[in-house]
Amino acid sequence: MNPPLPDTTPFFPDWPLPPYTYIPGHGPHPIRDPAGHSHGIAPEPAVPLTPDNWPHSRHYLRGFDLFNAGCYWEAHEIWESCWIACGRTGTTADFLKGLIKLAAAGVKVREQNTTGSHRHVRRARELFNSVRSSSVRSSGQESGSSDEAFLGVSFAHLDLAAMALEICTDVPAPSDPPRPLLTFALQPARP
Repeated sequence: MNPPLPDTTPFFPDWPLPPYTYIPGHGPHPIRDPAGHSHGIAPEPAVPLTPDNWPHSRHYLRGFDLFNAGCYWEAHEIWESCWIACGRTGTTADFLKGLIKLAAAGVKVREQNTTGSHRHVRRARELFNSVRSSSVRSSGQESGSSDEAFLGVSFAHLDLAAMALEICTDVPAPSDPPRPLLTFALQPARP
């Protein structure tokens, strides 16, 4: 039995979403193009995530708000800042890299690049399985437990997200406004 799906309320409902999600080759690059939605905005540096501070990480949680709204490129970027802040190595960095790969798969789905989306989903699964194994070993819990999670996110929900992106056929046109490809929210349980 899988844990219940998380609350779908955004972590930051007052933090506006970008007016469009970047899809390479469609629309202005958000940062490099003067017409981009984030051009000239200096990003706030991310703080390294730990098992204790993730519920307070604006970057980490904002990534879920962006991902759940269908802003996959933007989610990728913000989670990448968390990954860099973690030093790009270790279990937490591997988990973040898995989230980055899921977001990249969302971008590839929007590009209608099935090969690319499947490659990113496969790599995300590999990373999540590695993190799951590491966290189970370090916690002493039994593998396969329905409540396995890392940084608040259920591995069962990550598996569902990967599967949903892999079989997604209802793809909006690149010019369409952002909308989620998943029928459920992917986010950490609220503390």
